[in-house]
Amino acid sequence: MGFSRAQLSVYMRFCTSHAQVQTYCQRVEAALPKGGQVNVLQLTDKQYERIISFQGRRKEAAKKTPDQFDLFG
Repeated sequence: MGFSRAQLSVYMRFCTSHAQVQTYCQRVEAALPKGGQVNVLQLTDKQYERIISFQGRRKEAAKKTPDQFDLFG
């Protein structure tokens, strides 16, 4: 579904609209095994850019909002 692993058991995907978020929520729900649990956290572009990340003992560069793109099939 195009998700990227941010860390163990945490995956993320850039969505361009609330409707797209709802579509992915429906797909995740349909694929969820019995007893499975998924939490969806929505961030704005600006909130995403303000994430502070550390790798080892050094601070990583600020995150850039993912480029938007359309897939045609």
